[in-house]
Amino acid sequence: MPEQGPRMNGFSLGELCWLFCCPPCPSRIAAKLAFLPPEPTYTVLQPDQQQEAGAAAAGSGTPTGTGSCSLHLSERADWQYSQRELDAVEVFFSRTSRDNRLGCMFVRCAPASRYTLLFSHGNAVDLGQMCSFYIGLGSRINCNVFSYDYSGYGVSSGKPSEKNLYADIDAAWQALRTRYGVSPENIILYGQSIGTVPTVDLASRYECAAVILHSPLMSGLRVAFPDTRKTYCFDAFPSIDKISKVTSPVLVIHGTEDEVIDFSHGLAMYERCPRAVEPLWVEGAGHNDIELYAQYLERLKQFISHELPNS
Repeated sequence: MPEQGPRMNGFSLGELCWLFCCPPCPSRIAAKLAFLPPEPTYTVLQPDQQQEAGAAAAGSGTPTGTGSCSLHLSERADWQYSQRELDAVEVFFSRTSRDNRLGCMFVRCAPASRYTLLFSHGNAVDLGQMCSFYIGLGSRINCNVFSYDYSGYGVSSGKPSEKNLYADIDAAWQALRTRYGVSPENIILYGQSIGTVPTVDLASRYECAAVILHSPLMSGLRVAFPDTRKTYCFDAFPSIDKISKVTSPVLVIHGTEDEVIDFSHGLAMYERCPRAVEPLWVEGAGHNDIELYAQYLERLKQFISHELPNS
Protein backbone atom coordinates (compact mmCIF):
# COMPACT_ATOMS: atom_id res chain seq x y z
CA MET A 1 0.00 0.00 0.00
CA PRO A 2 1.39 3.40 -0.89
CA GLU A 3 1.02 5.09 2.47
CA GLN A 4 2.89 7.78 4.30
CA GLY A 5 2.57 8.74 7.93
CA PRO A 6 2.08 12.15 9.49
CA ARG A 7 4.53 14.51 7.79
CA MET A 8 6.21 15.89 10.90
CA ASN A 9 9.92 15.51 10.19
CA GLY A 10 9.91 17.62 7.04
CA PHE A 11 9.85 20.82 9.13
CA SER A 12 12.76 22.55 10.79
CA LEU A 13 12.76 23.06 14.55
CA GLY A 14 12.03 26.75 14.05
CA GLU A 15 9.07 26.04 11.79
CA LEU A 16 7.69 23.50 14.23
CA CYS A 17 8.01 25.92 17.12
CA TRP A 18 6.16 28.57 15.13
CA LEU A 19 3.41 26.14 14.18
CA PHE A 20 2.88 24.95 17.73
CA CYS A 21 3.23 28.31 19.46
CA CYS A 22 1.95 31.02 17.10
CA PRO A 23 -0.91 30.47 17.56
CA PRO A 24 -1.57 27.20 19.40
CA CYS A 25 -4.35 25.97 17.09
CA PRO A 26 -4.58 22.16 16.90
CA SER A 27 -6.61 22.08 13.67
CA ARG A 28 -4.02 24.19 11.85
CA ILE A 29 -1.20 22.08 13.23
CA ALA A 30 -2.95 18.94 12.00
CA ALA A 31 -3.58 20.34 8.53
CA LYS A 32 0.01 21.58 8.10
CA LEU A 33 1.77 18.55 9.54
CA ALA A 34 -0.32 15.48 8.93
CA PHE A 35 -2.51 15.56 5.84
CA LEU A 36 -1.28 14.73 2.34
CA PRO A 37 -4.37 14.04 0.19
CA PRO A 38 -3.31 12.61 -3.18
CA GLU A 39 -4.73 13.56 -6.55
CA PRO A 40 -7.98 11.50 -6.65
CA THR A 41 -7.58 8.10 -8.32
CA TYR A 42 -11.29 7.50 -8.84
CA THR A 43 -14.61 9.15 -9.54
CA VAL A 44 -18.12 8.29 -8.42
CA LEU A 45 -21.01 8.98 -10.75
CA GLN A 46 -24.60 9.36 -9.62
CA PRO A 47 -27.23 7.39 -11.60
CA ASP A 48 -28.22 10.40 -13.71
CA GLN A 49 -24.57 10.94 -14.67
CA GLN A 50 -23.80 7.37 -15.66
CA GLN A 51 -25.50 7.24 -19.05
CA GLU A 52 -23.93 10.52 -20.13
CA ALA A 53 -20.46 9.42 -19.03
CA GLY A 54 -20.76 5.80 -20.17
CA ALA A 55 -18.95 6.06 -23.48
CA ALA A 56 -16.06 8.09 -22.10
CA ALA A 57 -15.69 5.94 -18.99
CA ALA A 58 -15.35 2.79 -21.07
CA GLY A 59 -12.03 4.04 -22.34
CA SER A 60 -10.72 5.83 -19.29
CA GLY A 61 -11.51 3.65 -16.29
CA THR A 62 -13.31 0.59 -15.00
CA PRO A 63 -16.94 1.05 -13.93
CA THR A 64 -18.92 -1.08 -11.56
CA GLY A 65 -22.23 -2.51 -12.65
CA THR A 66 -24.10 -2.53 -9.38
CA GLY A 67 -25.49 -0.07 -6.87
CA SER A 68 -26.96 3.36 -7.32
CA CYS A 69 -23.58 4.96 -7.93
CA SER A 70 -20.85 3.95 -10.36
CA LEU A 71 -17.18 3.68 -9.43
CA HIS A 72 -14.59 4.59 -12.07
CA LEU A 73 -10.93 3.91 -11.33
CA SER A 74 -8.04 5.68 -13.00
CA GLU A 75 -4.85 3.86 -13.98
CA ARG A 76 -3.18 5.26 -10.88
CA ALA A 77 -5.52 3.20 -8.73
CA ASP A 78 -3.55 0.11 -9.81
CA TRP A 79 -6.59 -2.18 -9.88
CA GLN A 80 -5.45 -5.82 -9.52
CA TYR A 81 -8.63 -7.79 -10.05
CA SER A 82 -11.34 -8.46 -12.63
CA GLN A 83 -14.72 -6.89 -13.29
CA ARG A 84 -16.32 -9.58 -11.13
CA GLU A 85 -14.51 -8.35 -8.02
CA LEU A 86 -15.17 -4.74 -8.91
CA ASP A 87 -18.89 -5.47 -9.13
CA ALA A 88 -18.74 -6.45 -5.44
CA VAL A 89 -17.55 -2.94 -4.51
CA GLU A 90 -20.37 -0.56 -3.65
CA VAL A 91 -19.78 3.19 -3.42
CA PHE A 92 -22.08 5.91 -2.18
CA PHE A 93 -22.08 9.29 -0.47
CA SER A 94 -22.90 10.10 3.13
CA ARG A 95 -22.96 13.45 4.93
CA THR A 96 -21.00 14.39 8.05
CA SER A 97 -22.16 16.51 10.99
CA ARG A 98 -19.88 19.24 9.64
CA ASP A 99 -21.80 19.16 6.34
CA ASN A 100 -19.09 17.54 4.24
CA ARG A 101 -19.93 14.98 1.59
CA LEU A 102 -18.25 11.69 2.50
CA GLY A 103 -17.19 9.13 -0.10
CA CYS A 104 -17.87 5.62 1.25
CA MET A 105 -17.03 2.13 -0.01
CA PHE A 106 -18.37 -1.29 0.99
CA VAL A 107 -16.42 -4.34 -0.21
CA ARG A 108 -18.24 -7.66 0.05
CA CYS A 109 -15.31 -9.99 0.55
CA ALA A 110 -17.01 -12.59 2.74
CA PRO A 111 -20.84 -12.34 2.65
CA ALA A 112 -21.26 -15.10 5.27
CA SER A 113 -18.80 -13.54 7.71
CA ARG A 114 -19.93 -12.20 11.05
CA TYR A 115 -17.49 -9.29 11.01
CA THR A 116 -17.02 -6.13 9.00
CA LEU A 117 -13.88 -4.00 9.25
CA LEU A 118 -14.47 -0.26 9.45
CA PHE A 119 -11.14 0.66 7.92
CA SER A 120 -9.59 4.12 8.37
CA HIS A 121 -6.72 4.21 5.90
CA GLY A 122 -3.35 5.93 6.12
CA ASN A 123 -2.14 9.17 4.66
CA ALA A 124 -1.40 9.99 1.00
CA VAL A 125 -3.88 7.39 -0.34
CA ASP A 126 -7.56 7.33 -1.25
CA LEU A 127 -10.23 4.65 -1.72
CA GLY A 128 -9.26 4.10 -5.35
CA GLN A 129 -5.75 3.07 -4.32
CA MET A 130 -6.98 1.03 -1.35
CA CYS A 131 -9.81 -1.02 -2.86
CA SER A 132 -7.55 -3.76 -4.28
CA PHE A 133 -5.91 -4.12 -0.88
CA TYR A 134 -9.33 -4.30 0.81
CA ILE A 135 -10.39 -7.19 -1.42
CA GLY A 136 -7.18 -9.09 -0.76
CA LEU A 137 -7.27 -8.46 2.98
CA GLY A 138 -10.96 -9.18 3.48
CA SER A 139 -10.89 -12.41 1.49
CA ARG A 140 -7.89 -13.68 3.46
CA ILE A 141 -9.18 -12.87 6.94
CA ASN A 142 -12.84 -13.61 6.10
CA CYS A 143 -14.26 -10.15 6.73
CA ASN A 144 -16.20 -7.60 4.72
CA VAL A 145 -14.58 -4.17 4.56
CA PHE A 146 -16.23 -0.76 4.86
CA SER A 147 -14.08 2.31 4.31
CA TYR A 148 -14.33 6.01 3.61
CA ASP A 149 -12.22 8.93 2.44
CA TYR A 150 -11.44 11.73 4.88
CA SER A 151 -12.71 15.22 4.11
CA GLY A 152 -10.59 16.58 1.27
CA TYR A 153 -9.52 13.10 0.10
CA GLY A 154 -10.83 11.33 -3.00
CA VAL A 155 -14.42 12.41 -3.71
CA SER A 156 -15.03 13.66 -0.17
CA SER A 157 -15.64 17.39 0.07
CA GLY A 158 -14.21 19.88 2.56
CA LYS A 159 -10.67 20.15 3.87
CA PRO A 160 -8.65 17.81 6.05
CA SER A 161 -8.67 18.78 9.73
CA GLU A 162 -8.69 17.09 13.09
CA LYS A 163 -12.32 18.00 13.76
CA ASN A 164 -13.34 16.75 10.33
CA LEU A 165 -11.45 13.51 10.96
CA TYR A 166 -13.67 12.73 13.94
CA ALA A 167 -16.86 13.79 12.12
CA ASP A 168 -15.85 11.64 9.14
CA ILE A 169 -15.57 8.40 11.11
CA ASP A 170 -18.80 9.18 12.99
CA ALA A 171 -20.63 9.46 9.65
CA ALA A 172 -18.99 6.24 8.41
CA TRP A 173 -20.01 4.40 11.60
CA GLN A 174 -23.60 5.56 11.24
CA ALA A 175 -23.70 4.65 7.53
CA LEU A 176 -22.39 1.15 8.23
CA ARG A 177 -24.97 0.64 10.95
CA THR A 178 -28.01 2.10 9.19
CA ARG A 179 -27.40 1.33 5.50
CA TYR A 180 -26.09 -2.21 6.02
CA GLY A 181 -27.60 -3.04 9.40
CA VAL A 182 -24.27 -4.07 10.95
CA SER A 183 -24.47 -4.00 14.73
CA PRO A 184 -21.59 -2.75 16.92
CA GLU A 185 -20.75 -6.24 18.17
CA ASN A 186 -19.99 -7.21 14.56
CA ILE A 187 -17.81 -4.19 13.71
CA ILE A 188 -14.03 -4.29 14.00
CA LEU A 189 -12.46 -0.83 13.89
CA TYR A 190 -9.20 -0.89 11.94
CA GLY A 191 -6.98 2.21 11.83
CA GLN A 192 -3.67 2.57 10.05
CA SER A 193 -1.20 5.38 10.84
CA ILE A 194 -3.19 8.65 10.77
CA GLY A 195 -6.29 6.43 10.59
CA THR A 196 -5.64 5.27 14.15
CA VAL A 197 -6.55 8.79 15.33
CA PRO A 198 -10.27 8.68 14.40
CA THR A 199 -10.34 4.96 15.23
CA VAL A 200 -9.25 5.53 18.83
CA ASP A 201 -11.57 8.50 19.17
CA LEU A 202 -14.59 6.49 18.04
CA ALA A 203 -13.62 3.43 20.07
CA SER A 204 -13.35 5.60 23.19
CA ARG A 205 -17.02 6.53 22.75
CA TYR A 206 -18.60 3.34 21.37
CA GLU A 207 -18.03 -0.30 22.21
CA CYS A 208 -17.48 -2.61 19.25
CA ALA A 209 -16.27 -6.15 18.56
CA ALA A 210 -12.59 -5.17 18.52
CA VAL A 211 -10.05 -2.53 17.56
CA ILE A 212 -6.92 -2.96 15.44
CA LEU A 213 -4.30 -0.20 15.60
CA HIS A 214 -1.73 -0.46 12.80
CA SER A 215 1.29 1.80 13.38
CA PRO A 216 -0.51 4.12 15.83
CA LEU A 217 0.74 7.47 17.07
CA MET A 218 0.42 8.78 20.62
CA SER A 219 -0.10 12.40 19.52
CA GLY A 220 1.12 14.85 16.93
CA LEU A 221 3.51 16.65 19.24
CA ARG A 222 5.08 13.37 20.36
CA VAL A 223 5.84 12.48 16.74
CA ALA A 224 7.42 15.87 16.09
CA PHE A 225 9.23 16.01 19.44
CA PRO A 226 9.93 12.45 20.71
CA ASP A 227 10.94 13.64 24.17
CA THR A 228 7.47 15.05 24.90
CA ARG A 229 6.11 13.41 28.04
CA LYS A 230 2.72 15.08 28.50
CA THR A 231 -0.16 16.34 26.40
CA TYR A 232 -0.32 20.10 25.96
CA CYS A 233 -3.54 21.96 25.20
CA PHE A 234 -2.36 22.70 21.66
CA ASP A 235 -1.35 19.13 20.82
CA ALA A 236 -3.13 17.46 17.91
CA PHE A 237 -4.40 13.87 17.78
CA PRO A 238 -4.05 13.04 21.52
CA SER A 239 -4.81 9.33 21.13
CA ILE A 240 -2.62 8.43 24.10
CA ASP A 241 -5.13 10.17 26.39
CA LYS A 242 -8.13 8.43 24.82
CA ILE A 243 -6.91 4.84 24.56
CA SER A 244 -7.54 4.14 28.26
CA LYS A 245 -11.27 4.71 27.59
CA VAL A 246 -11.44 1.97 24.95
CA THR A 247 -13.27 -1.01 26.44
CA SER A 248 -13.13 -3.29 23.38
CA PRO A 249 -10.27 -5.78 22.78
CA VAL A 250 -7.35 -4.01 21.09
CA LEU A 251 -4.68 -5.51 18.84
CA VAL A 252 -1.69 -3.22 18.29
CA ILE A 253 0.59 -3.79 15.28
CA HIS A 254 3.86 -1.90 14.78
CA GLY A 255 7.15 -2.32 12.95
CA THR A 256 10.25 -2.13 15.11
CA GLU A 257 12.09 -0.05 12.48
CA ASP A 258 9.27 2.39 11.72
CA GLU A 259 10.92 5.51 10.32
CA VAL A 260 7.80 7.69 10.44
CA ILE A 261 6.08 6.83 13.73
CA ASP A 262 8.62 5.38 16.11
CA PHE A 263 8.01 1.93 17.55
CA SER A 264 7.78 3.53 21.02
CA HIS A 265 4.36 4.93 20.04
CA GLY A 266 2.90 1.48 19.43
CA LEU A 267 4.42 0.20 22.65
CA ALA A 268 3.00 3.07 24.71
CA MET A 269 -0.46 2.68 23.17
CA TYR A 270 -0.39 -1.05 23.90
CA GLU A 271 0.59 -0.45 27.52
CA ARG A 272 -2.33 1.98 28.02
CA CYS A 273 -5.00 -0.35 26.59
CA PRO A 274 -7.28 -1.81 29.29
CA ARG A 275 -8.09 -4.86 27.12
CA ALA A 276 -5.02 -5.22 24.95
CA VAL A 277 -4.44 -8.64 23.41
CA GLU A 278 -1.02 -10.02 22.44
CA PRO A 279 0.46 -7.37 20.12
CA LEU A 280 2.30 -7.92 16.85
CA TRP A 281 5.74 -6.35 16.83
CA VAL A 282 7.15 -6.95 13.35
CA GLU A 283 10.90 -7.17 13.68
CA GLY A 284 12.67 -5.13 11.01
CA ALA A 285 9.49 -3.71 9.47
CA GLY A 286 9.14 -0.02 8.67
CA HIS A 287 6.05 2.15 8.30
CA ASN A 288 4.86 1.01 4.88
CA ASP A 289 5.81 -2.66 4.59
CA ILE A 290 4.23 -4.50 7.52
CA GLU A 291 1.69 -6.11 5.16
CA LEU A 292 4.54 -7.86 3.34
CA TYR A 293 5.45 -9.93 6.40
CA ALA A 294 3.76 -13.32 6.79
CA GLN A 295 3.04 -12.79 10.48
CA TYR A 296 0.77 -9.84 9.63
CA LEU A 297 -1.99 -11.99 8.10
CA GLU A 298 -1.32 -14.83 10.51
CA ARG A 299 -1.89 -12.59 13.54
CA LEU A 300 -5.04 -11.04 12.06
CA LYS A 301 -6.50 -14.48 11.29
CA GLN A 302 -5.69 -15.73 14.78
CA PHE A 303 -7.23 -12.66 16.39
CA ILE A 304 -10.45 -12.65 14.37
CA SER A 305 -11.03 -16.39 13.98
CA HIS A 306 -9.94 -17.65 17.39
CA GLU A 307 -9.85 -14.77 19.89
CA LEU A 308 -13.20 -13.16 19.01
CA PRO A 309 -16.65 -14.81 19.07
CA ASN A 310 -17.59 -16.22 15.67
CA SER A 311 -21.05 -17.59 16.27
